[in-house]
Amino acid sequence: MSNTYLVVFAWLSLLAFCGCSMGTTSPVELYRSPAFSSSGNVLAVIEIPAGTNRKTEYDPSQGKFVTDQRNGEDRIIDFLPYPGNYGFIPSTNLDEDAGGDGDALDVLVICEAVPMGTLMEVIPIGALLLIDEGEKDTKIIAIPANPELRVIDATGFADFSVKYFAARNIIEEWMLAYDGLGTTTSNGWRDDRFAMDEIKKCVVKNNTPR
Repeated sequence: MSNTYLVVFAWLSLLAFCGCSMGTTSPVELYRSPAFSSSGNVLAVIEIPAGTNRKTEYDPSQGKFVTDQRNGEDRIIDFLPYPGNYGFIPSTNLDEDAGGDGDALDVLVICEAVPMGTLMEVIPIGALLLIDEGEKDTKIIAIPANPELRVIDATGFADFSVKYFAARNIIEEWMLAYDGLGTTTSNGWRDDRFAMDEIKKCVVKNNTPR
């Protein structure tokens, strides 16, 4: 077997071990995925890899990932890059009637960068309650369910707050500043139990593209 085949085989084996689907599932199928895996873990679809600045999001009307537009131009974040892998929890919706933005619950997964379109099992460790232009815009903060992918030693809000207090503050400050000061306000942090309850509350039964 050539070295090239060995490298490919090793990479595919690593992906299988990680419990992540990277590029093997269509965007529409990712969007229609359940909020929870068969093992009971929360599922997250990654739109923006950690360490990047392009504001990419899944567009249900087109059935694909697209770069967000602002004033007719691709939206490139004019700030520090994303501090984690950013995306959404499929089959959820922040109800507009309850003050939400009508979109799926956002999630920030703290780990090394993974490709756009990755579907990964995660463990919520907290929730940052934001108000963006008058609408609820809750951010679920999570770590990979797979211990091999974790970069912090915290599986709940208490450990996250004590061991990584500075990281918690950095995430909040980044969320408040990346789109310009004054556009977003914070209603503070909530623990992992609140985060899980929020996800369950936001689950929708019929998740079809709008």
